[in-house]
Amino acid sequence: MAVLVQKFGGTSVGSVDRIQAVARRIAESKELGNELVIVVSAMGHTTDELTLLAQKISSKPPQREMDMLLATGEQVSIALLSIALHELGVPAISMTGAQVGIVTESSHGRARILEVRTERIKNKLEEGYVVVVAGFQGTSLSTWGTAEITTLGRGGSDTSAVALATALGAEACEIYTDVPGVLTTDPNKVADAQLMPTLSCDEMLELASLGAAVLHPRAVELARNFGVMLRVRSSWTNEPGTTLTSANKRSLGRDGLELGRPVDGLELLEEQAVLGLSHIPDQPGIAANLFEELSNQGVNVDLIIQATHEGNSNDIAFTIDAEELPNAQKICKNALKKIGGKLSTQSNMTKLSINGAGIMGRPGIAATLFDTLSRKGINLRLIATSEVKVSCVIDTNLGAKGLRAISEAFELDDSQIKINPGVSGIGQPEVRGVALDPDQAQLNVRGVPDKPGTAAALCSALADAGISLDGIVQSERQQLDGSRDISFTLKKNDRKQADNALAPLLAKWPGAELKEGPEITRVSAVGAGMPATPGTAARMFRALADANINIAMIATSEIRTSCVVAKNDGLAALKAVHNHFDLGS
Repeated sequence: MAVLVQKFGGTSVGSVDRIQAVARRIAESKELGNELVIVVSAMGHTTDELTLLAQKISSKPPQREMDMLLATGEQVSIALLSIALHELGVPAISMTGAQVGIVTESSHGRARILEVRTERIKNKLEEGYVVVVAGFQGTSLSTWGTAEITTLGRGGSDTSAVALATALGAEACEIYTDVPGVLTTDPNKVADAQLMPTLSCDEMLELASLGAAVLHPRAVELARNFGVMLRVRSSWTNEPGTTLTSANKRSLGRDGLELGRPVDGLELLEEQAVLGLSHIPDQPGIAANLFEELSNQGVNVDLIIQATHEGNSNDIAFTIDAEELPNAQKICKNALKKIGGKLSTQSNMTKLSINGAGIMGRPGIAATLFDTLSRKGINLRLIATSEVKVSCVIDTNLGAKGLRAISEAFELDDSQIKINPGVSGIGQPEVRGVALDPDQAQLNVRGVPDKPGTAAALCSALADAGISLDGIVQSERQQLDGSRDISFTLKKNDRKQADNALAPLLAKWPGAELKEGPEITRVSAVGAGMPATPGTAARMFRALADANINIAMIATSEIRTSCVVAKNDGLAALKAVHNHFDLGS
């Protein structure tokens, strides 16, 4: 019989009627011969209500006591659901995270899962029970050797479910929610958002990191890393929903389910060239016109970076295959004759990229990459970041040195390294989904030294403060003193903390200063077919230009193109891009 792990969120068990409806659904699945492990969240808004109670007593309650408090919410749900199953004649047993064997690190509030000890749960399945598990929680050993209740943080029930599916070798993990599956965008913002029947875990990781709330990134990371078949389905219909797939099949190791190495691949792409356009007008349509012409003339662009500056001008830099440089130079020169600006080119460049799951969500990963290269005296010409890939463009004669250093830093073996890989995503849709992330702030570090280690120092200072960057853009423009500007986006809640983290570093760089950009939002298109579909970025830029929306920053990665726009333009930008790629009904 197949083992299925099914997770039901707080809205699905938000009332007695809904709990009974979920119980009937589980009973039907049990009648089909499945062995079932059910993971449930706390009822409705119970977690928020418990948090509010604690805050009425203390503005800073101890995190251990918060774990003790919040873990009670799921215990109510599992007991009630088990009672409902018994009423239907289905043998069921409820278990807390500790009872079911979910072992976490010794950290309260956002613990990561080390292992799942499956002996007890397997015994109950063999006895014919439906095992109902409290999501969001586990247990760790304190410094005194006693068991301590821990919680996994927001979205923890999703993570519990996928971890159980991984440990049990389940046929699939089904996440039941109040939407029919993963949609092309937020249906509350775009009325004609459509269901995506299939999606890769890498695409879902990008969308989740950009604000798509249907699945928590940590759950998707686990599914990606261990090859778990993950389905997102509606709690109220029998439709198949969305199936997430992964080509990975990592074996369970000693590092822990969630503490394994996040970087699992390294790529080196040679024979690259960089073109930089500086002092170009800051107005709608500039990027669209340029990259449309490049696409029309058969020039396939890889990375695109646009930095913002004081005044009314921007810089754009992009990479291409070196053999296309003469044609691209001609196109850029013709464009600059019309709009003004300066052109610089560099051949003999190489792109180094690390791959993994949740890279930008772990602040130390990018910092380690940049620091490793800087220690070898390697300067970064361009930087491109995303949730599953971070790329650096460097001089070709330093490529082999950089490859060796990075592989050692992240403990990668030869099987995880690819030299000049072929184009990926052939036959896949260029854009599957579009996301809007309004929870962004933009910071500009003016006048930083243009030398190895600058980006590493910035990222390390923020990583030490626990701050993750969502995007890093290095300016094309060099100042008279040889310095450059670096812009980055981060979560609004981290804005003030970033000031404190960067102050000691900026004090070491004469003339450097930190300036806050205008209020922004970020619109992103995600699709596995982007690398194999020339002109995708140009089409996105055209959608925004036609809507008269100016682009402040551009950052692309392999399967993602992101544009930072003014806060007030966010919703219009989302609708324009979604419509332009025909993602609606």
